[in-house]
Amino acid sequence: MDLDAYSHAHDAEWRRLDELSRQRRFDGRDADELIDGYQAGATQLSQITTAAGQAPQAARLSVLLSRARLRFTGAAADPVAQFSHYATRAVPAALYGIRYLSLAVMAIFVAIAAAYAVWVATNPDVVAAIGDYEQLRVYAEQEFVDYYRESSEGVFATQVFTNNAWIAAQCVAFGITGLWPAFVLFQNAQGVGISAGIMAEFDRLDVFFLSILPHGQLELYAVFVACAAGLRIFWAWVAPGARTRIQALAEDGRALFATVGGLVVALLVSGVIEGVVTRQEWPDVIRIGIGTVALAWFLWVQWGLGRRAALAGETGDLDPISRGARVVVAD
Repeated sequence: MDLDAYSHAHDAEWRRLDELSRQRRFDGRDADELIDGYQAGATQLSQITTAAGQAPQAARLSVLLSRARLRFTGAAADPVAQFSHYATRAVPAALYGIRYLSLAVMAIFVAIAAAYAVWVATNPDVVAAIGDYEQLRVYAEQEFVDYYRESSEGVFATQVFTNNAWIAAQCVAFGITGLWPAFVLFQNAQGVGISAGIMAEFDRLDVFFLSILPHGQLELYAVFVACAAGLRIFWAWVAPGARTRIQALAEDGRALFATVGGLVVALLVSGVIEGVVTRQEWPDVIRIGIGTVALAWFLWVQWGLGRRAALAGETGDLDPISRGARVVVAD
């Protein structure tokens, strides 16, 4: 199906459906036309999604259909059903929509961090420029591990969550610039790489990974997702496709808020792990295993539940109008 030609052929019908759905008063003829337009639009949406999945044209038509439906049903949403939909469909679908971008961000982060780690670990002059050698030794042999025990478990977990949430919030809030998520990504990759390089200089690289892996798997991946979400908003502004820039920003922005919900939970879990699990003298396989399970859970939400929600027509758009249209068509 040529979506551009198809949408052009039905554009007048969709515009008329939009006009009718926004009217405050109806006579008999307008009401009949609204219902006829709704039925025709539902058929057209089914044809589009069957041929091309969740294309921009499908998203536009979904909004129009649900707005029309609400005009002749006036159905109110159940708060419990709304929350259930948000947690089990909207959030996973929004995360699924940026899955590949999240992996790309992760690859860039690892490359930058590894480059800095090798640079620091193999260049004595760089180590000398970072700070006093004996102070760096104290950092590697004592302060790096002591950091995770400097506060009580609850206080430290709260501090970690607040700090990570602030980093993620910056990526989301300033994502439209395109530059700020990239800066945050580079800054954090640089910090991790330099720390790894210093630890390697003093033969403590094993301690570095054993301290980072319990909480860092989920924590860092959540930051990658936050950067990806911010960059998605930037791309919606740069290349909106068949949508106007306002439409693209509105639709992807609503999906972004669903992503934020998933990030809050992920960062909360990673904060608890960092505050409680990382400091424990448990066997490394148990501490790291807990972090691995936490990451696997988040990946299952993003890739497993997300794929299932996407196949059901979910996009992560939190607009109840858009959501209603998808439900109608699925029925």
